[in-house]
Amino acid sequence: MQAPDRSTDPYRVVIVGAGVAGLEAALALRELAGDRASVTLLAPNDEFVYRPMSVREPFGGAVARRYPLDLVAREVGATRCVDGFKWLDPDAQVIHTDDGAELHYDAALVAIGATRMASLQHVLTLDDRKLDEQLHGLIQDVEEGFVKRVAFVVPSTHSWPLPAYELAMMTAKRADEMNVELQVTVVTPEAEPLAVFGPSVSTAVAETLADRGVEFVTATDCQVREAGKLVIPHTGAVLEFDRIVALPELYGAHLAGVPTTARDGFVTVDHNCRVIGLEHVFAAGDTTDFPVKLGGVAALQADAAAEAIAAEAGAEVDPQPIDPVIHGILLGGRRPLYIRARIIDGRGTGSTVSVEPDSDTPAKIDAAYLGPFLEDLDRRAGSGAAPTSAR
Repeated sequence: MQAPDRSTDPYRVVIVGAGVAGLEAALALRELAGDRASVTLLAPNDEFVYRPMSVREPFGGAVARRYPLDLVAREVGATRCVDGFKWLDPDAQVIHTDDGAELHYDAALVAIGATRMASLQHVLTLDDRKLDEQLHGLIQDVEEGFVKRVAFVVPSTHSWPLPAYELAMMTAKRADEMNVELQVTVVTPEAEPLAVFGPSVSTAVAETLADRGVEFVTATDCQVREAGKLVIPHTGAVLEFDRIVALPELYGAHLAGVPTTARDGFVTVDHNCRVIGLEHVFAAGDTTDFPVKLGGVAALQADAAAEAIAAEAGAEVDPQPIDPVIHGILLGGRRPLYIRARIIDGRGTGSTVSVEPDSDTPAKIDAAYLGPFLEDLDRRAGSGAAPTSAR
């Protein structure tokens, strides 16, 4: 195949995945590289779902917003390839798809996410794509007084723990509203609540849990050998519950052709999100070995990768290393908690927590390009100018 003429042909960028990282990178490249880059989105899904808000659905909250990827690609000026990733040939700079297509690239961004797996037996393992369906029966049993003790378990440090706290507090709130007695417990390997954000956030979250009557138990390696009985091996304690709900454990996707030098198959990247061991290949989001699995982190990594790719494409961009300042919103208390920290070596420094947002438009996913883009789509959908979809 004849090499592209760099004087006339755009820089070919293939983005694998159309989640937070993939869409943030596509939007960033549109802004930073313009016509210098052509973007192909490789993903089998038809929609982008704003998943962080799905925790409200089992309690009658608004359904998480859904955005058709055909619409998003058209708005971004990207080409869609509705297919799955099969393997990457770094020597030929080609991505092979499940259906046999060959996507030639000058730069590739792997943003395929992590593999979610159930790690505990005899429990309900959550899937944030169908929380309402999974938790409907539990919430109904709580309301009718059939369930007296429920645990929300974070199985390992590879899981993003925040939804467990939110669901626990929302469940406790629902029981209180229905005037029924319920013991709610969060079981987690963290030494303190949301410890990755640092001591000030942990203290505030502990107070919020206590205000809701939610207990906090540290268990670095819990097991469920039979229904309703949670064993903590290092102490020998057996905690009994009517229901046990667990988050999935996260693992790297083990993508053929992409080195996975980190533990459990995650991809190691440098400060500009280049994959260690490959040229012109970047990675962002949950597929990387960054210790915090959060939409805002995926967006930060996507921005860093987009800057480096735009510079390669000839744009006047000075690529900056990722500055891992993460923002989060914890729902479920009497008021949302707005939390912030810089993550260095897996620990939070300079953390802050407030009941007041630090911006006029706080969002669960803090993304420089994707946030305003989705807000604009929502405004236009409200006026009938641009469609979005709801489940």
